[in-house]
Amino acid sequence: MRLQKFLSRAGICSRRKGEEYISNGLVMVNGVTVTNPGTQVDIEKDQVSFKGEPVNLSLEKKNIYIALNKPVGIVTSCSHKGEKIVLDLIDIPDRIYPIGRLDKDSGGLLLLTDDGDLHNRLSHPSYNHEKEYIVTTSEPLSNGALDKMAKGVILDGKRTREAKVVKLSKYSFRIILKQGLNRQIRRMVQKTGNQVQSLTRIRMGNIRLKGIKEGEWRYLTDSEINAL
Repeated sequence: MRLQKFLSRAGICSRRKGEEYISNGLVMVNGVTVTNPGTQVDIEKDQVSFKGEPVNLSLEKKNIYIALNKPVGIVTSCSHKGEKIVLDLIDIPDRIYPIGRLDKDSGGLLLLTDDGDLHNRLSHPSYNHEKEYIVTTSEPLSNGALDKMAKGVILDGKRTREAKVVKLSKYSFRIILKQGLNRQIRRMVQKTGNQVQSLTRIRMGNIRLKGIKEGEWRYLTDSEINAL
């Protein structure tokens, strides 16, 4: 197995990031620093370490894929001093990472995995998977405001991609995006002269929030994983 693939399978990083770590001399095989990402390793015989810490990978190891219903107030991060983070809600010993953003003031579906390649692919802006949200606002919603968000608004000097927007009530709507700019929905709503009161993600691609209680999580099914 190529060394960068070994690091990805072990949940350390994506293959691309693994190449960088190896080239920078952060990985050792059998006590010797290796700088060639294509180095072959035998997972049964070779001892691999990253930043001085041993990295183990069993032949039977399977990647972990988790769907979490993140409560409002929890930080989407692997570490954040003084704050409760999403990893505090998942009681497994494996090292996993959140995929994409879901800010502290928002709740709902968050995916986590130790699959470096999938993490990198789903997090990249070029990957056009749909993300669906339910949003409530502080002021009544006009049809003009909804139409404006659907057609795209200017954020950071560029127009956002077209979105599917459906009015649910006087103060709420459903929106489906294919991009993930920082605090995008909140900023889009602000562009209409309104403010977000609550924001919940209910779907990422083929994965839905339904059935997962707030603060709880479940493993993805094989069919869900294969469809990502």
